[in-house]
Amino acid sequence: MLSFGSKKNFLRTNLFASDEKLPTSPQEILNMDFSLKGKNALVCGSSKGIGKAIAIALAELGTTVTLVARNEDKLIATKKELNTDASQEHNILLCDFSKPAELKEIIQYHLKNYSYQILINNTGGPPAGNISDAKEEQFISAFQNHLLCNHILAMALIPGMKQSGYGRIVNVISTSVKIPIKGLGVSNTIRAAVANWSKTLSGELAPFGITVNNILPGATKTERLEEIIRNRANNLKVNAEIIEEEMLAEIPMARFAVPAEVAAAAAFLASPAASYITGINIPVDGGRTGSL
Repeated sequence: MLSFGSKKNFLRTNLFASDEKLPTSPQEILNMDFSLKGKNALVCGSSKGIGKAIAIALAELGTTVTLVARNEDKLIATKKELNTDASQEHNILLCDFSKPAELKEIIQYHLKNYSYQILINNTGGPPAGNISDAKEEQFISAFQNHLLCNHILAMALIPGMKQSGYGRIVNVISTSVKIPIKGLGVSNTIRAAVANWSKTLSGELAPFGITVNNILPGATKTERLEEIIRNRANNLKVNAEIIEEEMLAEIPMARFAVPAEVAAAAAFLASPAASYITGINIPVDGGRTGSL
């Protein structure tokens, strides 16, 4: 079991002693440093889509990034796209989130030589489908791929965050955390579980200066969105363009997001400027979600 140590002692020796480092005026806030030079980030699902965009954004801010996914060729290609102006030496780590026990062994071995201040939990969503058609195995698989693997990685990386005095955990989930999305029964279920896990963890880690937040992407131009549109079109036996038009009509900004727009929110939450933001859900959805 992970021990967080004495909160009282940590507060006295780390937070109160560093109050002079906190911004005390509007001008200081405007001048806050967004740089992540010297920070290391483990970015999951980073061979494509939103995960890849987040890795690129973090590297632009000076982060040394370890890309995590199953496809080695795509990881190597993505690594070549990462900024190295801050002399970063980026890495790749092959992991299969359908095998949590194997992931735990890999990350424990990896951490013998590396430590991280930033964790981006991001995993491809479960297959689309109505919840009434879902099999028990689909829920088990989704639980393992998302919540269990998120937990394994967080528990492995938190000690290093504490030791370095800097910690950011950002979970990429979905707007279904706020309002379930039709036709994504298993996904809606597991996303809510991850959001509640995150909120609970944020309260436990806040006294140590480690933040835990969720990004809730709306419809974003990724392979996942293409899959959702294709499945809906097939189920309704209509043209995919009709489904796309219906989805766009639900978005006040009348367009889909691009991965870089989601990445910008994640990069902000990973930065020093977001030091007092924790335990929240941030929709990046063009105003689609019909709730506060």
